[in-house]
Amino acid sequence: MKTATQRSVWLLPAVAACALAGTAFAQGVLVPQAPAAPPQDTLTRAAASVGIQRCLPAITRLATLTVQGSRGHDVLLDWDRKRPDDGPMFSLVGIQYPNAGVAASITAIPGDSGSCTVSAERISVAPFTCASVAEQELKSYRMTRLLPIYAVYTDDKEPTSSVSLIDSPPGCLVIRRYVEYGWRDPSAPAAPPAAPAGQAPKRR
Repeated sequence: MKTATQRSVWLLPAVAACALAGTAFAQGVLVPQAPAAPPQDTLTRAAASVGIQRCLPAITRLATLTVQGSRGHDVLLDWDRKRPDDGPMFSLVGIQYPNAGVAASITAIPGDSGSCTVSAERISVAPFTCASVAEQELKSYRMTRLLPIYAVYTDDKEPTSSVSLIDSPPGCLVIRRYVEYGWRDPSAPAAPPAAPAGQAPKRR
């Protein structure tokens, strides 16, 4: 799949176009045209095409942020073929920037009552040492050393996010990770309150 583009352009038949040319042009001048909808990210289109709906708003939110500003991107998708909307979805996104390539992984797992557990990782290579990356970007983060070449940085203000730096001379492998449990679509209607135990719900 390729990045979405505006595809459908409807043309009037030649005879009708000649007969209605003046009217069409006048309407085009006098009637303001609605702005074109922005193209969907490839992951959202791929997930929707295989029947994933419950976690689609969360997938769209993460995918849109992930590919923002890129020149192009494409997706490798894995999902439960028997239960596409009830099972987990795993994806690997390749992203092209003018001067770099980046990989991202986005996962969504449906939960109870419309919630979703989601995770996203953005993997890139910085042409600097990990020490210089940490000095420039992660001064306020707390560092935990796991291996001599591997350190994890966290911020108490964002407890579900982390940045891992892995020395890979002459550069540094940078993995930015985000996880959220029980995510709910803020635009979805609220579920009605559950009836107390032993009491039947009221009928309308």
